[in-house]
Amino acid sequence: MKRRSLPVAISFAATTALLLTACGGGDDGPKANDKIAGADRGSTGSASPSVSASDNADRPDITLPGDVKDEFEGWKTGDATKDAVLADAGRAQTATNDAVLKGTPDTPGLAFYYKGKALTSSAKWVQKWLDTGITYTGTTRYYRPKVEIFDSKSAGVSYCADETKAYNKDRKTKKVDRTPAGNDAYVLYNTRLEKTAQGVWQISDGTSVRGSKTCVR
Repeated sequence: MKRRSLPVAISFAATTALLLTACGGGDDGPKANDKIAGADRGSTGSASPSVSASDNADRPDITLPGDVKDEFEGWKTGDATKDAVLADAGRAQTATNDAVLKGTPDTPGLAFYYKGKALTSSAKWVQKWLDTGITYTGTTRYYRPKVEIFDSKSAGVSYCADETKAYNKDRKTKKVDRTPAGNDAYVLYNTRLEKTAQGVWQISDGTSVRGSKTCVR
């Protein structure tokens, strides 16, 4: 069996002003016999990276189930602005995972951390998971984050995902597919984020590449 054709995240159209030129367009939706994954950087656990929030946003509480972990490695730079961008990029990834696990694209987190066509694309992606009747279990690591501040209200974040310890699970039977993964378990993400009046960095566009040589380790 093969791993799923995309990680637990959205596949966006190509966007401008992103960090890595190696990033291309998204893939097709997940297949019932593909593998799945989660997200992370720096510290382990099911929550996205946290920073001292300097905004007034009423952020939704997102907690993944006990059998799923998002691990974020190196998601702190020491720069307050960059760390705020990275934190929200991580929260957005976890929000997508949360929607997949809950089995609905209509979650507070998805609408909070995505906007415009990115929100539409992420909702459609979650629906594809539901249509194929699969969810996932296990741990996904997110590493090698790079952040670039374009101006006071826009930024770009790229990062890698390792899905080798995340597995597809049938929603009805709960059977887990632990088929060993290959290089396609490594995914390169590029995202564009825009800052709201409340200080939230929302994803507005992005791309993903499965099996990227940049991420294989």
